Amino acid sequence: MQTPTDSVLASPASPASPASPTYLAAELRLPTNWLDYTILAIYFVVVLGIGFAARRSVKTSLDFFLSGRSLPAWVTGLAFVAANLGATEILGMAANSAQYGVYTVHWYWIGAIPAMVFLGLVMMPFYYGSKVRSVPEFLLLRFDKGAHLLSSVLFAFAAVLIAGVNLYALAIVVEALLGWPEWVSIVVAGAFVLAYITLGGLSSAIYNEVLQFFVILAALIPLTVLGLKKVGGWDGLTDSLTASHGGDFTTAWGGTGIGSANPLGANWLTIVLGLGFVLSFGYWTTNFAEVQRALSAKNASAAKRTPLIAAFPKIFIVFLVMIPGLVAAVLVPKIGTSGSDLQYNDAIPYLMEDLLPNGVLGIAVTGLLAAFMAGMAANISSFNTVFTNDIWGKYVKRDEEDAYYVRFGRLITAIGVLASIGTAFLASSFSNIMSYLQTLFSFFNVPMFVVFIVGMFWRRASMKSGFWGLLAGTTAAMVNYFVLYKQDVIGIPSDQGANFVSAIAGFVAGAVVMVAVSLFTAPKPAKELQGLVYGTSSPGMEEPPGEGDDAWYRRPALLGWGAVILAAACYIPFSF
Repeated sequence: MQTPTDSVLASPASPASPASPTYLAAELRLPTNWLDYTILAIYFVVVLGIGFAARRSVKTSLDFFLSGRSLPAWVTGLAFVAANLGATEILGMAANSAQYGVYTVHWYWIGAIPAMVFLGLVMMPFYYGSKVRSVPEFLLLRFDKGAHLLSSVLFAFAAVLIAGVNLYALAIVVEALLGWPEWVSIVVAGAFVLAYITLGGLSSAIYNEVLQFFVILAALIPLTVLGLKKVGGWDGLTDSLTASHGGDFTTAWGGTGIGSANPLGANWLTIVLGLGFVLSFGYWTTNFAEVQRALSAKNASAAKRTPLIAAFPKIFIVFLVMIPGLVAAVLVPKIGTSGSDLQYNDAIPYLMEDLLPNGVLGIAVTGLLAAFMAGMAANISSFNTVFTNDIWGKYVKRDEEDAYYVRFGRLITAIGVLASIGTAFLASSFSNIMSYLQTLFSFFNVPMFVVFIVGMFWRRASMKSGFWGLLAGTTAAMVNYFVLYKQDVIGIPSDQGANFVSAIAGFVAGAVVMVAVSLFTAPKPAKELQGLVYGTSSPGMEEPPGEGDDAWYRRPALLGWGAVILAAACYIPFSF
């Protein structure tokens, strides 16, 4: 059940509403000048320039949808993490920190790193070795057309919804910061994303994501440093928060004992199982918006290293979004409550207005736009691939010439952008960006993950079990959220806590149904499982590393376990 303190991005109900764009524009208008707009204009010119440059490399559908499988690991690795730096990361995580405190680190160190390492070391050999063009296509090989079509439709639907929330958040923030009308913000951002993806396909999206990664860092680092200076450094920050919010607010695990009350509405078990295992693995290992970057790598070794390289910046990005949220909680003690004019989602914009001089302000605004565009572009580029190859090319127009699918891919990109503009306003029915996205992940990614994990590690899983497991998992997650939680049947105090439980329910239901269906239906012939089930292999999986890839510091096992150990070590200062 939502409460006023859950509000992060509320619906623009009326001009007088504290959550309305008009209100935000009056209260948080940034003092931008010609220098800030010049920096913003240069960024947009560079973005389009990358699109035109990438166009020359698009000759086949493989070039358009997977960059011809030609990109080096460092490029795909940075694009992998940048694709995740959208509305969730920048506004959502800063808002999470202002509301829940240091609990935010769980979304990174336990809610991302282990799953990213698992993807690189365990799942990428199956994805890349089977030469699939998308995540749903793997289900076609492992199960049957039923599982493939259902997963394709669910993913395409989710991708448009997630792209929409990036557009909606961008429109609200840009209107607040720069005074642009909401519809102008949506149309301009959508048009630029449409232009560079249509021009250069995935290569354009990926190279822009690499650029956007550095632009986002350039925006967040000054904000974090100046914010800490404003509140007296880290010691001053923690002292203030302890006095106003209690000691648990500045620890990772304080107050998370089973039966203990805390603002997150979760305990250590639901954090570890719901977030750390089910939601995390469901998102990072099956979300094609991320996996697509690894599939575009030049060889199997580079594909495995893509999420492992991305894991290292991911470990430290939490400080650049968490600290501004904590600083906002100190400077505006009642932020997000009925006693404050600011919502939690205003944490970053408020600090930009309060701390940044012109020039640096232009970089920060550009960084925010880059974050939203990166998140939207990742979902649109994955949407056009799945819709073209897995839905249109498999079930509507089969065996057309290759150029046809490139043309259709460009057309469906435009349709996807228009659809995301429409779905942008669905986000307004949720009071919290992070809650909205985590709800979508529990509905769509978690059930797909259980189908993948059972199918990859249990040879007896039958062809029909994939479809029924995916359907059961999605249904169970939705029933838990809309019936048990929304009708207050099970008494979960927050959206985030409900999402953790929905994820667990979806995972368990999907696994149970898969086992039950497999016991009564025929398994796939053993010869058709080569390279698709753990313990089997295919020629693609045995591909030797490229020149220089066998260097000790590039070994996937070293990178993966190094990231896990580093993430675990980061918990130590926040555990007491």
